[in-house]
Amino acid sequence: MFWRSRELMKINSKRALYKSMGFTNYDLERPLVAVANSWNTLVPGHFNLRQVAESVKAGIRQGGGTPVEFGFIAGCDGIANGHTGMHYILPTRDLIASDIEMMIQAHCLDAVVLLGSCDKIVPGMLMAAARLNLPAIVVPGGSMEGGVQFDGRASDMTSLKEAVGMVQRGQLTMDQLSELEDNVAPGCGSCSFLGTANSMCCVAEALGMTLTGSGTAPATSAARLRLAQESGRAIMKLVEKGITARQIITKNSLENAIKVGMAIGGSTNIVLHLLAIAYEAEVDISIEDFERLSRITPQIARIYPAGPANVPDFHRAGGVAAVMKEMSSLLNLEVPTVTGKSMGENIASARITDSNIIKPLDSPFNKEGGLAVLRGNLAPETAICKPAAIHPSMWTFTGKARVFESEEQAQEILMNGGIKEGDVMVIRYEGPKGGPGMREMAQIPKVLYGLGLSLKTAVITDGRFSGTNNGCFVGHISPEAAEGGPLAAVEDGDTITIDIPNRKLTLHVAEEEIKRRLGKWVRPKPKFTNGYLSLYSRLAESACRGAIIKHRLE
Repeated sequence: MFWRSRELMKINSKRALYKSMGFTNYDLERPLVAVANSWNTLVPGHFNLRQVAESVKAGIRQGGGTPVEFGFIAGCDGIANGHTGMHYILPTRDLIASDIEMMIQAHCLDAVVLLGSCDKIVPGMLMAAARLNLPAIVVPGGSMEGGVQFDGRASDMTSLKEAVGMVQRGQLTMDQLSELEDNVAPGCGSCSFLGTANSMCCVAEALGMTLTGSGTAPATSAARLRLAQESGRAIMKLVEKGITARQIITKNSLENAIKVGMAIGGSTNIVLHLLAIAYEAEVDISIEDFERLSRITPQIARIYPAGPANVPDFHRAGGVAAVMKEMSSLLNLEVPTVTGKSMGENIASARITDSNIIKPLDSPFNKEGGLAVLRGNLAPETAICKPAAIHPSMWTFTGKARVFESEEQAQEILMNGGIKEGDVMVIRYEGPKGGPGMREMAQIPKVLYGLGLSLKTAVITDGRFSGTNNGCFVGHISPEAAEGGPLAAVEDGDTITIDIPNRKLTLHVAEEEIKRRLGKWVRPKPKFTNGYLSLYSRLAESACRGAIIKHRLE
């Protein structure tokens, strides 16, 4: 046993404080297990977490522990998207990790069950687990079910963005858009596509940090509550055996997670987050590992935006366990997991039930992984794209630069009909430092789709994209423009080539001319001069290093 709280509970004043809230001697003789809950009524993916938490707490009590619950912040990318609010979303990831660390360390708690869903919350929780190195289990809130049929598939929140472009073209009426708004999100949960939220829940399962099936079970299903209760019992077994997060989050398990992310066509943002989790776990994983593993990992699952199926469909097709079972020969299945069993034991009975969604390893959708790492004179320190969501006809694209100094400027020109076939929209000063906060350019590719331009234009940025995006897009360009990267030298009319098969991002301008332009470059004034974003812009590392905030003395 290594109950940290046991020593604390020998002190009468500490016991008295707990007793003032109704805790008994019986409660205080047991391990104190944190239930870190991101429940709120702002985020659909977290709306059900009060109920999920009750099931977790019941499981902890059944397993012989005493649950103690606290909350932490959680923002909604969907609500924050496309305006100033998106500056704040990625920076919450590091706040979440630190918030959980501070609460658990301040109160000497023995273990933690981490409740959350959505884009930066699951990464922040995993970062905290790795940093604390206590027994820890992640319990996602679950995915949202799909909405009404639209454009050949069950609709979701991205359908509205596409529909805006269709209204612009006269393909839809405003009344039809309003009706769609009422029917794309039939209930709570993480939005039903394979965006960063559900990608990270799948990655958490592939890491071994959730129970089997927990990464994809729908939010409103009974399975979600059963998994929550089982997670409460499982955390007590980890406490008993002294199994901590860093025994599970290892180089082998991180490589498994990267491969699964590649195999399912996960969000580009998993690169940022897995690099940050590796940093917290003190594991040597770099962006080069993503490229190496992408080259040897076939894409065997298609979930929107790579195909019409959504995450509940993927769950019913066998989910993460079926994907891992199918790609067993590429994985390390001896790694331990929070179930107390190896990954191989966890997935032994898994099977594919819909081969339209999950393919056999010898007959994949693509021979390589769903993400690609590009380099070139426009991205000396790499850039990220998602060929899984890019039509093969657009894997190589050459066009003329249309340069924008912010997302807002790009949106205004796009919505006023200023983008034409052959344009490469260059959106800069949106990186970790320059944004600050590395905003998602999620709406722009969707509007291009609705306008019928997604197979005729491209978007590149030092910002990010949502896992929902399709079209031809490249993000995470490093070094970013605000650090004087080559992106700052691009001018309207320059020719740019995106070459995914050869992993190249090229600005067709002579090296001497690029140097001349950068020699005249003046660093722009900070967009935020006080508050957390001012601090974040000074501390955040490059996207190619996970946009982390370094805190370890090395």
